[in-house]
Amino acid sequence: MSPLQWLRDRDPDLAALRRATRTALVMPALFAIGTQLLDDPEFATFAAFGSFALLLLVDFRGPIRDRVQAHLALAAVGAVFVCLGTLASRNAWLAAAAMAVVGFGVLFAGVVSSVLAGATTSLLLAFILPVSLAAPASAIPSRLAGWALASAVSVLAAVLLWPAPTSEPLRRPAAAACRALGARLRSDVAHLIGGPGRPADDEHASAIAEADTAVRTLRRVFLATPYRPTGLSTATRTVVRLVDELTWLHAIMVQSARHPPGTPVDRAACTVKLAAATVLEEGASLLETLGGGDPAGLRQAMAAMDDARARMERQATSQVAADERISEFISALDPSFRAHELSFAAALVGRSIDLTAAAERRSWPERLLGRQPKGVPGTLSAAQERAAAHVERHSVWLHNSVRGAIGLGLAVLVADLAGVQHSFWVVLGTLSVLRSNALSTGQNAVRGLLGTVAGFVVGALLLLPIGSNTTVLWALLPVAILLAGVVPAAISFAAGQAAFTLVLVILFNIIAPTGWEVGLLRVEDVAIGVAVSLVVGVLFWPRGAAAALSHALAEAYRDSASYLARAVTFGMQRCDESTAPLPAPVDEALRAAAAARRLDDTFRAYLAERGAKPVPLPEVAGLVTGVAGLRLAADAVLDLWQREDGQAAGDRADAREELVGSTETVRGWYDDLATSLVNRTPVRDPLPPDPTADRRLVDAVRTDLVLEDGRASATAVRLIWTGDHLDAARRLQATLVEPARAVTRQRELGPRGRLRD
Repeated sequence: MSPLQWLRDRDPDLAALRRATRTALVMPALFAIGTQLLDDPEFATFAAFGSFALLLLVDFRGPIRDRVQAHLALAAVGAVFVCLGTLASRNAWLAAAAMAVVGFGVLFAGVVSSVLAGATTSLLLAFILPVSLAAPASAIPSRLAGWALASAVSVLAAVLLWPAPTSEPLRRPAAAACRALGARLRSDVAHLIGGPGRPADDEHASAIAEADTAVRTLRRVFLATPYRPTGLSTATRTVVRLVDELTWLHAIMVQSARHPPGTPVDRAACTVKLAAATVLEEGASLLETLGGGDPAGLRQAMAAMDDARARMERQATSQVAADERISEFISALDPSFRAHELSFAAALVGRSIDLTAAAERRSWPERLLGRQPKGVPGTLSAAQERAAAHVERHSVWLHNSVRGAIGLGLAVLVADLAGVQHSFWVVLGTLSVLRSNALSTGQNAVRGLLGTVAGFVVGALLLLPIGSNTTVLWALLPVAILLAGVVPAAISFAAGQAAFTLVLVILFNIIAPTGWEVGLLRVEDVAIGVAVSLVVGVLFWPRGAAAALSHALAEAYRDSASYLARAVTFGMQRCDESTAPLPAPVDEALRAAAAARRLDDTFRAYLAERGAKPVPLPEVAGLVTGVAGLRLAADAVLDLWQREDGQAAGDRADAREELVGSTETVRGWYDDLATSLVNRTPVRDPLPPDPTADRRLVDAVRTDLVLEDGRASATAVRLIWTGDHLDAARRLQATLVEPARAVTRQRELGPRGRLRD
């Protein structure tokens, strides 16, 4: 294997090599300006570490315009941090408090956007450096000038020096999933109808397999990063919606493909499915077109699907429902319900893609003024909603932010009170190894110390023959920076610590030659830093992400079931003119979405956490995706009844009582599931199908099933479809029971895989 191929296997797209190469070119040049041209150590230090923070520690993607905006915003915030950090640096307690406050703000802000999350380390470094290097306010101009030069050069380097290819990680797999699901729909319909166009069994199986693979790939890409791959831009916010929507659509498609032998084919339902396939295919084409494209094809396809769904509903309501044909009536509605459910999911997908394209077609002035496509909340409200979702005591992101802030503040205080020579190394040591639980923190502490010792040994061996020959040190500096950028991705965290230590040894020996002693100080300071991180890791949330995952799952299922129940109640009140209509369950929808967002972040922390997983990941993932299905089913019920005018005649008190009773039964099961996940008590068996439920529901709406002209009313069909949505929520339970029992049976794994209480 060639060295380049070996590196590509460990560094996809050569992202780490790209960042390291830029930094190796820029950082020594800026450091030389500060030390050799201006003879200003403050300027040199902040110019060097500024370029390190702005080029090596971040890698903004997306269009060039968005990257430049992100770099400029990072530079501006960093400049403010340089000033504030310097002002607080003269007093140990003030410096520690300021570090804790800024640390919490930066760490918690990452929940708002993947851009902010990706820039967390850079922003923290911009404050750690000035607050831990005590200096009077008179040092601010030199420090700020160094940071400003680093910012300006870094923006140019990011755009001109080996620019990263435009990349939106979810966009391509989302488009592929749309296309594969559309192809499967067509194959399902052709296979069901039969005739000359019927695909061979192996062709049909291939279409099914390709759709399954495409959805799994989308889900894997979505979960591949430690934070949600979405920013605050409108397009990225709408693209990320597609993950849950396509996952749910796929689950519906699997269910709707089941057709008992001998059952007549519902041609209207098949027409709706084919129209949905066209929506998915047009959506895939629009999603693949950067810059917005022409939405006419997608909008025409969505309009055609709406027409097909309306015709199907009219056909369903025109069926005769005489007493002796009640069971036939219910059975006949099942294919139309499946098609209705599927078309609703396809409409969600199409709407998200249309909004994505509309956001990209906005002019520069519209973007500058923050004008959003209709139906998309503004950037500020989206940020507030995301942040508010994590102001909750079980939020992993909140836990990590509090713990990280305390750790960083304590590191600054310990370094100042201990009087170490390079206190910012203590803080960097804390930042490097603090992880989501005490065990992982300890593992990283050992690796960090070993890497630091290795870097010190290599640096000492280099300095023995080099001595005070700064010319050789200047020559070695770019190589060391290149290694510091590449080896963490290519080899290991410990190797990265070693390379970074080597960079620091060279830098400080250029500023003030002291030989190998500077490396020894680095080892001592990092040891203090990792000790601080271990103490904080033990005192604050030592159990890690596994316990938090159970709480997040419980909250998500409880809130989603509550939203479903509230949506059904909304429909029951809206369809009956004898009762006062209720407002739409907006608050319940927001709570369910917030709980799902917390669950997503907790699951990412669980995936990123080192050590054995007590429950197989596919089973945990099944529990996570089940939340989306339950929440989107509530969306479907809400959509179903928002199209009801509420004016149809007839008393539906009995129907309302029947459906509300069924809703409470389903909701009660999910509440019990949540309790079992938190308390680790036995999980109930799934609710069994009720063979008399259809009869009771039809009896309840009998006065509304047949109008004076012998036709069934639209309200009756919606009532029965609401019951079908509840039955879908009941069927979902069967897929959740075994994974939930696996979770509740397991205790957390302690060191070396031993079980502990």
